[in-house]
Amino acid sequence: MSKFLKRSAQGAGVPHEKRTSSLETVVMPLPSKIVLSMSQHIGAPAAPTVAKGDQVYVGTVVGKAGGFVSSDIHSGVSGIVDGITTITAPNGAVQTAVVIIPDGEQKVDPAIAPPQVTDLKSFQDAVRASGLVGLGGAGFPAAVKLAPKNLDEIDTLIINAAECEPYITSDNRCLIEDTHFILGGVKAVMKYLNIGKCVIGIEGNKPEAIAKMKDAIDVPGIEVKTLACRYPQGAEKVLIENCTGREVPFPGLPSDVGVIVMNVTSVAFVGKYLETGMPLVTKRLTVDGDIVKDPKNVEVIIGTPVQELLEFCGGLTDEPGKVLYGGPMMGNCLADLSQPILKNNNAILAFSRKWAHLPKETNCIHCGRCTNACPLGLSAKEIVQAYHDGNVELLQELNADLCMSCGTCSFVCPAKRPLAPSIAQAKIMMKNGGKK
Repeated sequence: MSKFLKRSAQGAGVPHEKRTSSLETVVMPLPSKIVLSMSQHIGAPAAPTVAKGDQVYVGTVVGKAGGFVSSDIHSGVSGIVDGITTITAPNGAVQTAVVIIPDGEQKVDPAIAPPQVTDLKSFQDAVRASGLVGLGGAGFPAAVKLAPKNLDEIDTLIINAAECEPYITSDNRCLIEDTHFILGGVKAVMKYLNIGKCVIGIEGNKPEAIAKMKDAIDVPGIEVKTLACRYPQGAEKVLIENCTGREVPFPGLPSDVGVIVMNVTSVAFVGKYLETGMPLVTKRLTVDGDIVKDPKNVEVIIGTPVQELLEFCGGLTDEPGKVLYGGPMMGNCLADLSQPILKNNNAILAFSRKWAHLPKETNCIHCGRCTNACPLGLSAKEIVQAYHDGNVELLQELNADLCMSCGTCSFVCPAKRPLAPSIAQAKIMMKNGGKK
């Protein structure tokens, strides 16, 4: 097989449902408690640095990174540590968490101050100390992303502002409300990593954001690229090709084609952190869905229980059939509303049982729509069949492990087959040596 997989420009025309795009961000009051998972990122979990009864402040480190690929965890409130506990994540993983009861005073940790950044190392150290992880995806530690082994070969920074998932508008509000911080973060990354070009990719359904960013750019080397409204436009490999014309080889990373990709909210945080020194303790996210009484874009303290966030948005008008961390295409189902907001959450969506009801599955009609729509050109129906047959060798030949779980195949399937979940199970089977 070629080192380049077949690319498809089709994707899927998912409904936008951007009902909150014009709603300015509002700040949620202090919750009754915050629950800070030590595993809010890819890599090793953080280790708690506090104990029950300890006083903490806004910005205090309560979890220390457990290795190079890890991230510090900070308190977003001043208050008393109620204890160290465990929580069960939506994926079933048991995670250590620090529970803090706010005292209502919101005193800032005396150690908080803008970082002194003079060169690449001090910049990377500052990003690591900030607790920043990828805020639009899987939560990859930002300091690791900004330290590629082939830094001398990186010539382009891409800012992912596509926001192609239905309902979610938090990145759109970031573009409009935090333009100054976005440009500050972009300039810092370009300066300290010696990158000469930046492309900010924004889907065309955000005209106000596009105009705001274009008007704000005041230095050469930064451009805004208007992207087609086609899901999954924000997928990393798709975005790179549409912004630069470069294809990431298999196996390969963006750095292999001279690119670093950052989410727009992540780069905005970099700009803000360099000015204020306040680590990552809050997150803007969209709260929406057909049973959310008062949909909003909300700035919320990380660790806030989902139930309290929903109550801030007027509560639910009906019994929920499904509550999601994230969007309807790639989000994770949330069975327990006491679960906390995490660093990389960009939305909480709540839907009625009628909306969440799954259509009846029928037999595959071999139409090929799943393959034509897949941004990587994978054959979903063949992968699913190989999974059911337990054929790991064929799964490897079909590159099943490359699936990004975007859900496009399931969305376009006229037989309503759960292709994406089956492929996710196939990937697990491959990791387990053939065991389902």
